[in-house]
Amino acid sequence: MSNTQDSGYCFSFPAVRGTQAGRPFYIATCPLRTIPKIFVFDEEEVPPELRAQRTLNKSRIPAMVKYLVENPDDYVFSALTVSVDASVIFEETKADNTPNLGTLKIPLDAQILINDGQHRRKAIEEALKERPELGSDNIPVLFFVDEGLTRSQQMFVDLNKYAVKPNTSLVDCYDKRDPSADVARYLANNLLPFKGFTEMEKSNISSKSGKLFTLSSIKQATRALMGKAPKETYTDEEKKVAEEFWSLVYKHTPEWQMVCNKELSPSLFRLEYIHAHGIGLHSLGVMGHTLLTEQPEQWRNTLSKLENIDWRKSNSELASRCINKQGRLSKATINIQLVANTLKTKLGLALSPEERALELQA
Repeated sequence: MSNTQDSGYCFSFPAVRGTQAGRPFYIATCPLRTIPKIFVFDEEEVPPELRAQRTLNKSRIPAMVKYLVENPDDYVFSALTVSVDASVIFEETKADNTPNLGTLKIPLDAQILINDGQHRRKAIEEALKERPELGSDNIPVLFFVDEGLTRSQQMFVDLNKYAVKPNTSLVDCYDKRDPSADVARYLANNLLPFKGFTEMEKSNISSKSGKLFTLSSIKQATRALMGKAPKETYTDEEKKVAEEFWSLVYKHTPEWQMVCNKELSPSLFRLEYIHAHGIGLHSLGVMGHTLLTEQPEQWRNTLSKLENIDWRKSNSELASRCINKQGRLSKATINIQLVANTLKTKLGLALSPEERALELQA
């Protein structure tokens, strides 16, 4: 904060000036400790047509706070975009060959509203309560001069219209903090039938694709197999068990072997068989968790009974559990459990009281 003859008391930010659509904007970096104090978010309950932002979704905040608090040396937060409802002064640096570098001065009584990043701002505020040392870190801020409610509302739309959440498989491919994703990547790169047949980027597989499973489906199935909660870690022994389980499933699943040996095309496999899809993989994981728990010494022998499973969609006994009236496979939790129940029965495993109750409803 400084006091100048022209602007009175003001906020001063070292900044870079740029131009978009004929309008100036300014990029600055701000210490995290200043974010809750300077940048406000109007949370008053007013109609959407009179706001320039969406209301704060408080359920999103705890996960963001946890991310900041648990990764103080390895986090990334993208820039905040804000609007200033007052005239600003930009004083260029008096140096050669440095146009558009200088100091942005904003009146102290100006209102600075967040157009994009209100959840990041709130997460920063909460995280600083647990880790005050984060306050010396910086975050980039993009400043626009406010031209009224209509312009601010359009800015919000334009900033969010083309934002697309990345596919879960791509997230799992890149996420080095998720232990289940780490295990899934290892399986996908080293183990048949996953090696060479895993879609690492998309969450769905096209009918003509040469892939069998998505990385996200391998992650979900393996997490079910090992009974892991989200973000829960794996011991080395658990990783070995997961690897051995899927290796033996492959050994006792003729159709998987046929695809890997190029005796059956992936597209025809998906067309005719249930275990060519994520629901089959996930159901195997659910069944496998019970098998490992109830038969810690004998599960390998029991798993050989998979060779007797008729996975064809034309097999009404299994298909009725997961194919809806429109003839499509359903990946709903209830359908995954129903298929897993059938697998358990075929392998001689007892159903839990909850699973027996589900059978009565099916």
